[in-house]
Amino acid sequence: MNASKPLRPFLILWSGQALSLVGSAVVQFALVWWLTQETGSATILATASLVGFLPQVLLGPFAGVLVDRWSRRWTMFLADSVIALASLLLAYLFWTEAIQIWHIFALLFVRALGGSFHFPAMQASTSLMVPHEQLTRVQGFNQMLEGGLGIVAAPLGALLLAFLPMQGILAVDVVTALFAIVPLLFIAVPQPEQSAEELATGKKTPYWTQMREGLAYVWAWPGILFLMLLAMLVNFVLTPVISLQPLLIAEHFGGGAWEFGAMQSTFGIGIIVGGLILGAWGGFQKRILTSLAGLTGLGLGIGLIGLAPANLFWLAIVGGFVGGSMIAIANGPVRAILQTAVAPKMQGRVMSLIGSLATAMTPLGLMLAGPLADQFGVRPWFIVAGAATMLVGLAGFFIPALLTVEDGRSNTPPPLAEETVPEDVQPEPGAVNA
Repeated sequence: MNASKPLRPFLILWSGQALSLVGSAVVQFALVWWLTQETGSATILATASLVGFLPQVLLGPFAGVLVDRWSRRWTMFLADSVIALASLLLAYLFWTEAIQIWHIFALLFVRALGGSFHFPAMQASTSLMVPHEQLTRVQGFNQMLEGGLGIVAAPLGALLLAFLPMQGILAVDVVTALFAIVPLLFIAVPQPEQSAEELATGKKTPYWTQMREGLAYVWAWPGILFLMLLAMLVNFVLTPVISLQPLLIAEHFGGGAWEFGAMQSTFGIGIIVGGLILGAWGGFQKRILTSLAGLTGLGLGIGLIGLAPANLFWLAIVGGFVGGSMIAIANGPVRAILQTAVAPKMQGRVMSLIGSLATAMTPLGLMLAGPLADQFGVRPWFIVAGAATMLVGLAGFFIPALLTVEDGRSNTPPPLAEETVPEDVQPEPGAVNA
């Protein structure tokens, strides 16, 4: 990527996407609150969460191949448009008072399905629109945006619920989506170069061949395999921390809604601060060192929350701030590594595969953490999760394949012969290897 490439098109695209994400986050909050008020059912809320991440787990690797085959510009355009149309339809159902619970589940599913295509397409496009030396800073601003959404979504959603009916809030989401959709009609999004075979024949490589190529590409690259394992382990131990946080606040600290809100806001503020630091600093020259340092700090912050005595809630707040800021420091460089080290034509597949496997750890972690927390209390999970995350981060400094992951294979992909992928990794037509 030429460093002189103008950033203006990307910044316009990014700004529209950011505004759309605000509308989406507000609608997500409003729908969950509506389900809570209408049903009061934990099962309904759990099902809503399940519907929201299943498409990523089950369909992510398959969507990644399509992202690499299709125009990434039109993939984002169609994904955003379908989500906006689904919101518009749901607004009509609320307006006519024909709304049913399953209608909301359907919208959450469509949103998650659209995200399975949109996120890898946007991330893969970023590497072709932004100078490589600026990618870590861009990811820092992405982390800042995610942290900001965590802070503003709930109060903004609550404010809109006080003045607008649900169809009005959904209409706001449709309007903000237009800021993401319309620029895609005018901004050129680069595509990765075609292979020599595709240029010679004028035909795209068959879908299942590209699927095998993607799996072979990852399988033959130890650094990426370790990165995937790291993401899976961290998601496994840290996802339950989010779900168990209200119980820790109530049972250990004897707090209420104010304390819970303070902890949530502190995490969000921490992510924003971490994103600002990463955006201004850019991290170490070797990005993986920044990420591993952030992961170690994240474990320290989570452990501090669990270790804080009941009468020192402020210490847990400090832990929340440290953890939040380190989330940005850990996550941002990893995305930048994938955008620079992975061949552009492979990025959709690789990012989707990593996202799917990491997300698949969510239900497993929750299934284990719930019974253990009931048996031994909530605090031990925070302490163990913090210690495990720290150990994973520190261990990464001693894994040569991980430390050299940025040397990459973007210009020299591994051979894609059948024997490069074990038989149990090759998907059969119609199989879902999530």
